[in-house]
Amino acid sequence: MIPKSSVLVVVDVQNGFIRPSSAPVVPIIADLVERWQAEGGDVVFTRYLNYPGSPFERMIHWEKLQNSPEIDIVPELVPLARNSFVLDKKIYSLFSQEGISLVREKGWKDIYICGIATESCVLKTAVDAFERDLTPWVITEASASHAGQEAHDAGMLVIRRFIGQGQIIGVADAPLPNGAATV
Repeated sequence: MIPKSSVLVVVDVQNGFIRPSSAPVVPIIADLVERWQAEGGDVVFTRYLNYPGSPFERMIHWEKLQNSPEIDIVPELVPLARNSFVLDKKIYSLFSQEGISLVREKGWKDIYICGIATESCVLKTAVDAFERDLTPWVITEASASHAGQEAHDAGMLVIRRFIGQGQIIGVADAPLPNGAATV
């Protein structure tokens, strides 16, 4: 049984972020979510929604993820998202006003994080959890970057520096029976 103080956060596994470098995490995440839910654990799926005139558009000149199908959760995870919380956000992190309220309301303290992209939204969610005196856990093999392995590795380096090496775990270290993933 997953403790009620724990939540699995699946960050931005959306069609617009799937590339050859990020696609391999989808079945790993699907297995993790299925097993987490089977143990009674809460799951939050975040969806990043860009908008015209956003800082992403104005400063980075990035106009993606403004419409369906780019903003949609990948098809393999849609059935699992139906039994979860789905949080739309316009920032990198889970911790928008709505996300902060949800975490407080549910009393979550251990935030298990996986998803896309390691060097941005996963990293920012982990750091924001840390700075809110919560305990972030980043599940490394269930995280990836659509920008490639180098960006993922850079993100993991920065995450280790921000929240500590001990907070980087594998699927086998997540609080599930029998440890290892069955992918």
